Amino acid sequence: MLPRSLRVRLLFAFLVVVAASLGTVGVAVLLVGPGYFADAMGHLAGDPIGEEMSLVTQAAFTHAMRQALLAATVIAVLTATIVSLAVAARIARPISTLAAAARRLAGGSYAERVPVDDPRELRELAASFNDMAGSLEATERRRLQLVGDVAHELRTPLTTLDGYLEGLEDGVIEPSPETWRLLRAETGRLTRLVTDLSELWRAEARQLPLHLEPFDLGAVATEVAERYAPLAEARGIRIEVGAAAAVAHGDRDRVAEIIDNVLSNALRHAPDGSSIEVVTFAEGTGARVAVTDHGPGLAPEQLEAVFERFYRVDPARSRAAGGSGIGLAIVRALAEAMGGRAWAQSPGLGHGATFILELPRT
Repeated sequence: MLPRSLRVRLLFAFLVVVAASLGTVGVAVLLVGPGYFADAMGHLAGDPIGEEMSLVTQAAFTHAMRQALLAATVIAVLTATIVSLAVAARIARPISTLAAAARRLAGGSYAERVPVDDPRELRELAASFNDMAGSLEATERRRLQLVGDVAHELRTPLTTLDGYLEGLEDGVIEPSPETWRLLRAETGRLTRLVTDLSELWRAEARQLPLHLEPFDLGAVATEVAERYAPLAEARGIRIEVGAAAAVAHGDRDRVAEIIDNVLSNALRHAPDGSSIEVVTFAEGTGARVAVTDHGPGLAPEQLEAVFERFYRVDPARSRAAGGSGIGLAIVRALAEAMGGRAWAQSPGLGHGATFILELPRT
């Protein structure tokens, strides 16, 4: 349907141009031309034979012009038809290919791509389609991975709960306070995981309610660091805060949540007796907070991977000790929802890591 319609439209456009051109020539030749011809033959006026010759010559001239115009019309129409069909085919072919690829993409073939070797406009369209297809493919891949990861994460606490409940039911396990604490801990893990997943989804979908306003980033970082001080002291870890003046624009509570996630992550990886530095400062048009630990550090390929859902630098670390695995994913999603960004830096494995949050300044 599309190629045929395109051919008809192009043919019509070419014929309009041909008609306008031939109309202009026809007016010039058939209406204006005879007058100039008569003036040119005016030297024969007064001579009967000359006048007769002038009339015959003028009639022959008019007839010849009409024949020429008719031949030109036929040739122009044929040329317009051939050219329009060729141009329409040249344009319609990649469009038809793109339409077919779009139908396959809609059917779930996310690996679909189209060649990018057409004229400039169509090349840009094909490139945009390929970018869209790549984005959809990556989204679908993340969706499938998320489903698998969630199923894996839920399996462990559910298996534990099922085993203990079955043991309680059969009388194999005594309903002691320790048993109830364990069951409560497992249900708490499930609750935290579901809550974190819900918050991550809402943040990535930009559906979290945000109260954006100017606030002192240094004051927020200091408050969060003070909450973690007792936990850090128990392991001999020093939390050193350098809160320079840095007024940011964002949601104060969400920023506190971000720093909380980053600082808790740093405490999990910091060696006993080491230090963690929390620094706030202004940088260009942004206000930044940086949390640095002296733990195992990150390899270059891990600097982005740590912000993925359920990614673990050390796969051997248990979930109970390592958190839900989506804290840093929430950090990045919240930062981007407030118009900022979050990233990691590390000199390499064994040299610690720095996580940085940047928000717009007022």
